[in-house]
Amino acid sequence: MLKTGLSDCYNIADLRKRARRRLPKAMFGYLDGFAEDGVSGRRNRNSFDRFQLVPRVLVDVADVDLSTSILGQHSEAPIICAPVALPRLFHHQGEIASAQAANDAGIIFTLSTLASIPMEAVASVPGPKWFQLYMYRDKGLVKELVDRAKASGYLALCLTVDAFIGGNREQDLRNGFSVPPHPSMRTILETALHPAWCWDYLTKPKVTTANVSGDRIAGSEGKTTLLEYVTKQLTPSVTWKDVEWLREQFDGPLLIKGVLCADDAEQARNLGVNGLVLSNHGGRQLDHTVAPIDVLPEIARRVGDDLEIVIDGGIRRGTDVIKAIALGAKACMIGRPYIYGLSAAGQAGVKKSLDLLRAEILRDMQLLGCRSLAELNGKFIRIGE
Repeated sequence: MLKTGLSDCYNIADLRKRARRRLPKAMFGYLDGFAEDGVSGRRNRNSFDRFQLVPRVLVDVADVDLSTSILGQHSEAPIICAPVALPRLFHHQGEIASAQAANDAGIIFTLSTLASIPMEAVASVPGPKWFQLYMYRDKGLVKELVDRAKASGYLALCLTVDAFIGGNREQDLRNGFSVPPHPSMRTILETALHPAWCWDYLTKPKVTTANVSGDRIAGSEGKTTLLEYVTKQLTPSVTWKDVEWLREQFDGPLLIKGVLCADDAEQARNLGVNGLVLSNHGGRQLDHTVAPIDVLPEIARRVGDDLEIVIDGGIRRGTDVIKAIALGAKACMIGRPYIYGLSAAGQAGVKKSLDLLRAEILRDMQLLGCRSLAELNGKFIRIGE
């Protein structure tokens, strides 16, 4: 059996360390970095500390039910694999490995518009899937992507609205990150010092944005930064009218990802949206934003009876998930946690990340004295300083 080195990974932070060892600096910087000064990214993580857990004792927790239903889809745990652009940059198995691991865990996998494997190929992997959508300048392309997603069996659309232009990710510029990867004299030694990744890069097909063709492919005109690609292809003029248009194109569940304001949440509800993903894009877009967990209680009070709320950003522990559910979320999206696993060891690494989180949620629910997600509410939370 191929050794993956995962046996000594006891949490997501351990997987991050292993990913960092395997990836060249530019690749790890793209995965792990934030916009500008990283305030949003750090706040995402640190804000969870404000919410303290209040356990109940002498409760029979021999059997704890972690299953839930998210927009009508059964899930064995309240976690969803978030959309991630170009995951084959981190491991050649890419979305196939992640989708298979998600199916094995009984959870939903979300495919990015900027996927590195075509949506039809990923759809062939069993298990429930959502498709994340950006609003391209060419609305005909958007319609084509929606139609392909419907034909391929994706259960929901997730429109990302906070990344119509690329954030100022200065570490990518400093590290020479480009799509496709293009080692320069400045980075070639650094790349060579990571032979496992380098072997994949040299022997596997080129990494591209596989769901589009022609000059819409990242790197079609030579190497480019992802910021340059996003700025060229996506439109900053996307508005609520585009949400109305998209609602007409797709009759399944529609979510908006990137909402942080309760007024926007109400507007989404009024337009027939089914769910929200509270997100600041993992701290990779606008710096100094509010953390999603901090606005979750207010948004849940305003629209929680009408919309299903998912939260992402800074989730690294089972206790983070528990806090989010208690405050009104239906589930948590994770991006970096499972991509750390993918980077470290392909599908086995993704499985490890999901297993770790599920085990933590289960153990922490037992220690909290809570037998099911349905019982989990604000009574288990105290807000500290």
